[in-house]
Amino acid sequence: MEECIFCKIVDNEIHSFCVYEDADFKVIMDKFPAQKGHVLIIPKDHSTNIFDISDDAAAKIYPLAKKLSIAIKETLCADGINIVQNNGKAANQAVFHFHLHIIPRYVDDGVKLNTPTNYVTSDAEILEVADLIRNKLNS
Repeated sequence: MEECIFCKIVDNEIHSFCVYEDADFKVIMDKFPAQKGHVLIIPKDHSTNIFDISDDAAAKIYPLAKKLSIAIKETLCADGINIVQNNGKAANQAVFHFHLHIIPRYVDDGVKLNTPTNYVTSDAEILEVADLIRNKLNS
């Protein structure tokens, strides 16, 4: 997909803060996070949403989501984790390449999903958190 930003990220045409990569997925820090440590799992094969993702990718994504969720929860001492996946414009899907959000949560953190966020971060903070998660995954 020539105009798909996530395909360009998967192909390293656009910079991202990658915390994990294998033959099927690339996991990056969300550039506009809802919370510190918010990552995206992006299948390398383009599919628009849940309705056309391959069964093989669908079967592999949740074991990876579990592994990442554990690493993020332990690394950032999160009280919980949201796993979010939007399908279609009506469901607030912004990038039309299937992806799964993993968002650390804290009691009374005030995060409202699918709404604009006031959480502000820098590339340095994103990189720092990416390193922490990457190190946890490799331990």
